Amino acid sequence: MCPKMTFRFYRFFALCFLTLAILCIVAGNVNGARIKDIAAIKGIRVNQLTGYGLIVGLNGTGDKSGSDFTTQALANMMERMGINVDKNALNVKNIAAVMVTANIPPFARIGNKLDVIASSIGDAKSLVGGTLLLTPLKGVDGKVYAIAQGPVALGGVGAGDAGGGTWKNHLQVARIVSGATVEREIPVKLDGKKTLTLSLYNPDFTTAKRVADTINSSMGDGIAETLDSSALQLNVPEDMQESRVAEFIADLESLVVIPDSKAKVVVNEKTGTVVIGDNVTISTVAVAHGNLTVTIKKDQEVSQPLPLAPDGTTVATPQTEVQVEEEKVNVMTMEGSSTIGELVRGLNSIGVSPRDLITILQSIKAAGALQAEIEII
Repeated sequence: MCPKMTFRFYRFFALCFLTLAILCIVAGNVNGARIKDIAAIKGIRVNQLTGYGLIVGLNGTGDKSGSDFTTQALANMMERMGINVDKNALNVKNIAAVMVTANIPPFARIGNKLDVIASSIGDAKSLVGGTLLLTPLKGVDGKVYAIAQGPVALGGVGAGDAGGGTWKNHLQVARIVSGATVEREIPVKLDGKKTLTLSLYNPDFTTAKRVADTINSSMGDGIAETLDSSALQLNVPEDMQESRVAEFIADLESLVVIPDSKAKVVVNEKTGTVVIGDNVTISTVAVAHGNLTVTIKKDQEVSQPLPLAPDGTTVATPQTEVQVEEEKVNVMTMEGSSTIGELVRGLNSIGVSPRDLITILQSIKAAGALQAEIEII
């Protein structure tokens, strides 16, 4: 074989091997999830901030004069500015009292920007066109962690009077993008830690063991120990305890694990939504589902005398018509250990609607043939 043909052969073989390796990796990660998506390090979390503020500049859609907390807040603000006013003499139709909320992420630094939500707590009709005045945002410890201020955005509009009107979207809640500035940091120290706790979002013993096995096989034996169904203890390697704990967490959270879950069927009867988990199976069962429709129609039959009759009266006789219609359906048999795909295909074959599906699943569960938990929300 000539050198040129040999080079082409090895090049083709290398491309085939690379393609096969990529397909294996993709196939292995189809149902997998990164550890950062199913768990979090204990103590590294988002914290909530709240504050009381005033939105000014409204076009007559603010709180009415009966909102004492709004007038009192306005009078206090004016007094801090050196202006003494009587709160009873204030007209607050262009001002609205709001509760301002924000989430401060872990490791947020002084000067970082946060999005805030301003929600009306009075009887303001709309917050369109308003500006939030300087509002301190406090944590549960009562300390100020951020300051919010700026024009609000609603994404809606409304107009009307006592006779009616039209509105688009909700007008009593507004957002200020990057409307708050962090003024105090929440202390979180990683360097020097010898152990960390990894908490699963959905507690499960099988998932916890898989996470521990994946970490130990990738980063060394003894790194992860399963504590219970929702927590694992992480032993930080000695060479990473001083200044590389963040690097250790970054390497760990990128690992891929296939999480396990209970067999569950989630039902929302208000909307007719049914979500069926992957591990749901059923035992042998026969299903027949039909609708019985009864229609009762009432009418009045009027009898009156002829135009030239010497005497007579008009008589109204009630007439009732009853119709009964029963839908003809076939009986469907599901064999034992049927999968979710077979269950859905079988139910679709008899033409069930989502609300019919809810009733069928509850009946199968009552018969002891549905090997799953039904959760109604």
